[in-house]
Amino acid sequence: MTEGPEIKKEPHHRTVRSKKELHGWWSGIEPYGMRECTSERLLINPYNGCEHDCFFCYAHAFPGHFAHFRKTGVITVFKDFDKAVEAQLNKLRVASCGYLSPVTDPFQPINEKYQLTEKIMEVFVRRNIPVEVVTKGVISEEAIKLLAMQEHSFAQLSILTLDETKRKWMMNGGASTEELLSNIERLSNEDIFTVCRVDPVLPYITSDEKELAELIGKVVDAGASHIITSCLDIPKAMAREIYDKIESKYGKETRRKYERLYVEKMSGRKHARIEYRRKLFGMIKEICRRKRVPVGLCMEFEKVVEAGNARFKGLNQEFMTSRNCEGINIPIYVRRSGDDEFSPVVGCNGNCLACYRSSEMAKCGIEDLKTAGAWKLRDYKRWGKMIDSKIKT
Repeated sequence: MTEGPEIKKEPHHRTVRSKKELHGWWSGIEPYGMRECTSERLLINPYNGCEHDCFFCYAHAFPGHFAHFRKTGVITVFKDFDKAVEAQLNKLRVASCGYLSPVTDPFQPINEKYQLTEKIMEVFVRRNIPVEVVTKGVISEEAIKLLAMQEHSFAQLSILTLDETKRKWMMNGGASTEELLSNIERLSNEDIFTVCRVDPVLPYITSDEKELAELIGKVVDAGASHIITSCLDIPKAMAREIYDKIESKYGKETRRKYERLYVEKMSGRKHARIEYRRKLFGMIKEICRRKRVPVGLCMEFEKVVEAGNARFKGLNQEFMTSRNCEGINIPIYVRRSGDDEFSPVVGCNGNCLACYRSSEMAKCGIEDLKTAGAWKLRDYKRWGKMIDSKIKT
């Protein structure tokens, strides 16, 4: 629920006050298997709408402020959202790594004005809670300092291609390919764990094996420690728009290839045929093996129908070469009664999906987390009542 928007003079954004809460992933592993995210995260979007404006972004199909951005180009900024996040964290005794941001870029240009990303990062770091950033923009020096201060904090850079002409065609903003590679070097120089997201791969456009090998080689040389990849999926509501965009650049034959390829439907989205995706991920896995870097997939599933019921099998079980899909083990953090700072749980590596598939007790002592569900702020509050008796720090 939000109060009425305060329209700023700048035409490209507006500020609103929001009561939205921190929360975990949108989907749990049960009942349909639609979760590939191995670890828990506290998801944070200080902005709705993104000036990078990737033409294939699934957030364009979202309602509310996202629909407003798609219609008007106006970014919604959640005024003083760092203070709202701080108030919520103050009520918690169990926390997972903060995630900036799952849907919109935390370092898009509007952040230079409001710096909500850095302010929220500081809220986490001051409490000794790790935080990660995911971006196609230029990471600020202040953000790098905050990441370097906090154990288990890390960064993810999305680099879809080394071809700057292709990159500019795919998005209206974002950092240049050279700036993105520089981001990795800057982070690596501070010993910050850095992931490169080749995510998504666009079939027939950025899927050439030689080009992918060159890209992965360059990001590894720059200091990336892990690769995440996926194959483009297409919200059904956006299919015609996306096909039109592809046809405008690559012609009718490429459009027809997409229409023949994208025939699998899962959770309101079109996916490339499973045979194509398996071949693509097998190729990328082999490239990563040669480059000596681990790889994980993001939200890639195979639809399995048994007795008339559909369930989804995560392809990370087949292609991931790391313990966690993001390449880094981040435990659940807790704080004892009266403590200001959180501490990592001893023996927890953050892989809730591994716990889900194991018969052993959850290392964190929170059996809910072992079920790899879709958690709300109220769940985190509830877990705080059990930590003194069950969790070791």
